[in-house]
Amino acid sequence: MTTSTDFPTDGRVQRSERSRSAIVGAMLQLIGEGSLSPTAQKVAERADVGVRTVFRHFSDMETLFATMNEQLTTDVESLFVNEVQSGPFTERVDALIERRVSIFGKLAPYVRSSTLQRWRSTFLQQEHERTTRILRRDLRRWLPEVEAAPSEVADALELVLSFEAWNRLRIEQKLGLRRTTAVMRLTILELLREHIRSR
Repeated sequence: MTTSTDFPTDGRVQRSERSRSAIVGAMLQLIGEGSLSPTAQKVAERADVGVRTVFRHFSDMETLFATMNEQLTTDVESLFVNEVQSGPFTERVDALIERRVSIFGKLAPYVRSSTLQRWRSTFLQQEHERTTRILRRDLRRWLPEVEAAPSEVADALELVLSFEAWNRLRIEQKLGLRRTTAVMRLTILELLREHIRSR
């Protein structure tokens, strides 16, 4: 049986959830727009709440980053494969590159933001290490040939398929997506084909 006090309580909970969601959404928007290190004040203004409300929901900005990261991870986790892939080698290479380009394109501003903050955040350091492990595992599921390759070949493939390499091609070298993809594809094929030919 409900009482008259249930409804105000439910209303407060709903408002609190909306505020929390608005704060996380504001953080995502600001970083996505290029503000790589938004202040609590900017987040509060974008979310249309007070700064006190931000810190009532999140004890500090690192906690807000952590919550934002959970949402981003959920958004892209379906782009990683769960088992070893089969099929023609070059088709798997193309599929892997397509996935990486899609993931990096979605996450680019957030990874850049994380890189700026990482030196002072234990959480972001741990997340970076976890992401590196996920990308390494994903590489080996798409290209199990890596397991039989020399360790330096595996290391080189990880580098070519890293966000840092993709970011350099796109930003520093100012390459378009098509040419960036072509560079990644050429490098991967040459690295592994040379190993396969020599076996």
